[in-house]
Amino acid sequence: MSFETGPIINMQDASIFQDNQTILSDVNFEVEKGELVFIVGRTGSGKSSLLKTLYADLPLRLGQAEVVGFKLRDIKKNEVPLLRRKLGIIFQDFQLFGDRTVDENLYFVMKATGWKDKGKMKARMADVLMRVGLGAVGHKMPHQLSGGEQQRVVIARALINEPAILMADEPTGNLDPEVSEGIFKLFLEINRSGTAICMASHDYFLIKNHPARILKCEGGRLKDSSKENIELKNIFY
Repeated sequence: MSFETGPIINMQDASIFQDNQTILSDVNFEVEKGELVFIVGRTGSGKSSLLKTLYADLPLRLGQAEVVGFKLRDIKKNEVPLLRRKLGIIFQDFQLFGDRTVDENLYFVMKATGWKDKGKMKARMADVLMRVGLGAVGHKMPHQLSGGEQQRVVIARALINEPAILMADEPTGNLDPEVSEGIFKLFLEINRSGTAICMASHDYFLIKNHPARILKCEGGRLKDSSKENIELKNIFY
């Protein structure tokens, strides 16, 4: 299967582990280019472990998975950075360097992923910050920004390498509802431009107000709303 012609994610007969504990079994799903998918479930049900497996932070021990053309069972340590260059990874707790400016945070990621031309780097940093509505914060330190602004910087960082898919783990979990809605509208704009999004979320009202496909981690398996009925009122229970 070629990434250019096949699904952007294809997981078959997989088991998801955290340490030596099986969290999810018999996982089968695909994500197409440009698709928006919510991953839901109660705390400890496997949402984060599934995402970590998809970006090779946790090893895939059983089953098969292909993500943006990389086979996770066969992936070598030196190939993981190549995989992640095609992904945008967004965390709930921002994970920005507190002792560096916004520009320096972005510059660090660009250097780590192979950028060398300083002129192109500067232009790309300005471009992604403008895209997330933060054109004038490059010189600021993270602590000088609000929580919503910090999350926009994290999204800008994830967009640096024009990823085929964004993987977001509770990206609005630390934000108030009004700010969360603004952040999610930014995700929708990115999705409409053709970038696929897999988002783990506990935000019932966000999911209710923006219907999309749902993958639910429950009882050690993954339910898929494209294959079976998942009642919205029960998605977190």
